[in-house]
Amino acid sequence: MRYFLSCIFLVTIFSVSAQDGNILSGKITDDQDRVIGHASVRLLNTNFGAITDASGQFTIGGLPSGRFIVQISAIGYATRTADVTIGNEKANFDFRLSESSTQLADVVVTAQKQEEDKQKIPATISTLSSEQVREYRLWNARDITAIVPNLYSNNSGDNRNVTSIRGITTTSYDPAVATYVDGVNQFTLDTYIPQLLDIERIEVLSGPQGTLYGRNAMAGVINIITKQPTNTPSGFGEINVGNYGQARYALGYRTPLIPNKLFFGISAVYEKTNGFYTNLYNNSDFDKRSTLTANYFLKYNVSQRWAVSLNMKQNINRNNGAFPLAGSVEDAFSNPFTVNQNATTKLIDDNFNGSLVVNHSGDKINFFSQTAYQSNYRYYEDPIDGDFSPADIVTIINNYGKDWNNVKVLTQEFKFSSPASLTSPFKWTAGTYLFHQYTPNKQATRFGEDAWMYGIDDANFSTINTTTAYGNGIAVYGQGTYTFFDHLDVTLGLRYDYEHKKQTVLGEYQHDPDPNPMFETQPDTTGRADFNAISPKLAVAYRQGNHTYYASYTRGFRAGGMTPLGSDPSQPPLYPYKPEYSSNYEVGTKHYFLDNKVMVNVSLFYIKVTDVQVPTLVLPDAITITKNAGELTSKGVDLQFSATPVKNLQFDYNFGVNDAKYDKLNLSQDGNETNLKGNKQIFTPAFTSMAALQYGFMAGPIKLTARGEWMMLGEQYFDLPNTIKQDGYSLFNVRAGGAYDRYELMFWGRNLGDEHYIAYAYNFGATHLGDPRTYGVTFRVNF
Repeated sequence: MRYFLSCIFLVTIFSVSAQDGNILSGKITDDQDRVIGHASVRLLNTNFGAITDASGQFTIGGLPSGRFIVQISAIGYATRTADVTIGNEKANFDFRLSESSTQLADVVVTAQKQEEDKQKIPATISTLSSEQVREYRLWNARDITAIVPNLYSNNSGDNRNVTSIRGITTTSYDPAVATYVDGVNQFTLDTYIPQLLDIERIEVLSGPQGTLYGRNAMAGVINIITKQPTNTPSGFGEINVGNYGQARYALGYRTPLIPNKLFFGISAVYEKTNGFYTNLYNNSDFDKRSTLTANYFLKYNVSQRWAVSLNMKQNINRNNGAFPLAGSVEDAFSNPFTVNQNATTKLIDDNFNGSLVVNHSGDKINFFSQTAYQSNYRYYEDPIDGDFSPADIVTIINNYGKDWNNVKVLTQEFKFSSPASLTSPFKWTAGTYLFHQYTPNKQATRFGEDAWMYGIDDANFSTINTTTAYGNGIAVYGQGTYTFFDHLDVTLGLRYDYEHKKQTVLGEYQHDPDPNPMFETQPDTTGRADFNAISPKLAVAYRQGNHTYYASYTRGFRAGGMTPLGSDPSQPPLYPYKPEYSSNYEVGTKHYFLDNKVMVNVSLFYIKVTDVQVPTLVLPDAITITKNAGELTSKGVDLQFSATPVKNLQFDYNFGVNDAKYDKLNLSQDGNETNLKGNKQIFTPAFTSMAALQYGFMAGPIKLTARGEWMMLGEQYFDLPNTIKQDGYSLFNVRAGGAYDRYELMFWGRNLGDEHYIAYAYNFGATHLGDPRTYGVTFRVNF
């Protein structure tokens, strides 16, 4: 808070109050010439905006001269963007909005770190608005599986999602898909928050995004943007209840503390469930869990040019039965949603995410600074089962106090960009990104009374592995677009990343009942490694009205690292592995037809991945050893289709085909190295398909809505040897109910056919099934 107040003070001193410059005023009406009050009118890439009064009028003062893009939005209407020219006098701007039930909205995204029309960007971008997040009943980031073409996301029951886009998937703690929440890079699988709360929109960029986003964006980027407070107070309350003891309570409120100056927002969601699994060992609910997520937002407009924002997020996750895994695929399907484990415990998983943003909207240059801090403290109260059986063979211990298993990340980004005015044909963005990561891990693998079942002569002992890792990095980037003849855009970009990593390991042997280690198995040893990457971009786009045609080349990379310490002497620690690189070639088209009633986007992609980081899960330690041992080719098609053929009827269809194969894959098996060339990539369905049909109509003062969804996923594999396979399957979801004034009551059901399918599996066979049939009811009030 002291840092926040200091920034406000400094910005106030060095900024000047907005001069009485140009004025933009006008009136917002609908197609029937009825005025629209409380409509938002704002200039993109600036801090200038206003809300219409009861007569639909608005006025924005202190504006610079130039040509700008204005966004107009109101509840119940399709959002629109339009060009407006502001001169050295009062400019008038009247605009009509159409009901959202008759027309698709213009979508503004920040995919290229500037606000732009999604349909004009030369890349595959999928978006979900706040209304669509509710319509699809998205509670967790993994729920966007198949809604975005060629995207698959799930987890093994520990709330850490592994996400794949276009055949590029996460195989280590460094993700392949970069996730940003309100502009903050969720740095690792530990530190990100998957719960979706009070969402404004979700943007998904498919394909490598190395130039603007850098490390770990080699498959794509997921941008999650939450709602921010405005001059209009608003809020909501929501109650969800369903089978399996599901309950979800959400509440949010946003308000100006000082109109046009100081704004405050808060939202929170509490989720709980009895879980889907039963532990046969003691006949109890195994994965009973609860999560509390909160978001706090404070914004201060120092002037019309300068703004300072403070955002804090908390995620408190408790799970009585993390990793609900059957011992094998056969066990998972023969006796679904059961486990048989003697060691039960509670997962404690606490996340904090805070950021401070300072931005300036200028006549010649825009400035943006974001300082972010993330932390994750994650441990098991008692030892967790490591053999997934009722025998006392292996348990994992990591409860060693807050000095351990408590990841901390500090990031800083400075960004400069061209002003919002469209007067110049050249638009550019440049900046630098810095990070520091501290990862202290301490974990023991304990072998109990039944260790003989694993061929171990000793019993009741532990091997304790301690790893302390530091990471530091800096990147500089720049991207520019020049527009020729008002229709042809040529984009060039380049980024350089440098990282330094330091890792210290210590191995110890401890035998019960003495709690102190008896001797060292690995002396205290330190290793260092340096990595760098260059990520270029080239894109050409031709725009004509509501049609865009483009071709692009982009490069991405996943960070390199060093192997941790395990009990297997054949896998030495501190072994460096290089970054993994991907090159993406893409051609596509984007279209609006029939006065924005139909949208069709199609793209074809070809991706080549070199220095593939091949993981090997070492048991019973449950650690991953990574080596550069593969090359991969992924190619396919993305299709997005949306239409409102008649009033109140909307149809959405997203389809993806993906062929991802290894050109080279050297894998160690039973002490021998095997080349698995031609094998399919893991966590990559052969195709994804999502069709959604929604119809709403008025019954007096009540709006009734019915919605159906049909999701299909093609066959996919969960291990590199391609022995664990899930055949194609379908899932059916429904949502129906009514809304009256500010109140909404909806009934929903998911996986209505109660399809049993593998959601996640480890290469040694442990299997987690996807959620069974669930259903419930949602009551919501907006205020």
